[in-house]
Amino acid sequence: MTEETAAGTTQPQAAPQIQMRILGQFIRDMSFENVMAQKGVSGDVQPEISVQVNLDAKKRSADHQYEVSIKLNLKSKAKGLEDILFLCEIDYCGLFHVEGVPEDQLHPFLLIECPRMLFPFLRRIVSDITRDGGYPPVNLDNIDFVGLYRNELMRRQAEASDKTEA
Repeated sequence: MTEETAAGTTQPQAAPQIQMRILGQFIRDMSFENVMAQKGVSGDVQPEISVQVNLDAKKRSADHQYEVSIKLNLKSKAKGLEDILFLCEIDYCGLFHVEGVPEDQLHPFLLIECPRMLFPFLRRIVSDITRDGGYPPVNLDNIDFVGLYRNELMRRQAEASDKTEA
């Protein structure tokens, strides 16, 4: 985009400045169920951990403020067995002030960039919970929030096309 000045010269128009601040972050809900300890079983086991991630974002009543949540479900089984070692569920939220993001890019921004900012804090909490639960600390691998967002878009498009075909 260009803008013409009074002198008749054109200058490139500056892109809007994106501003993002984390106003706060908190655990909305958390559960750690130590199934193995409740059964009275102990000893060395090789855990296999499956991780499910869900993201959500919603507008708050204040201008330019959004709440973004990462919901993690971790399920650990003993390697080679069906015995569940532990279950961990956590809903971790961040409150963000976001300005300068074009409306058509706001949804992906909230579900990609904001979770990226929250993830290191969530990783530490999960590590502490699993260690305090009597297991080696679970250090979550980085999450590809762009890939998660794309997969969700494809799932929604497939769901919409199934409804129109029905």
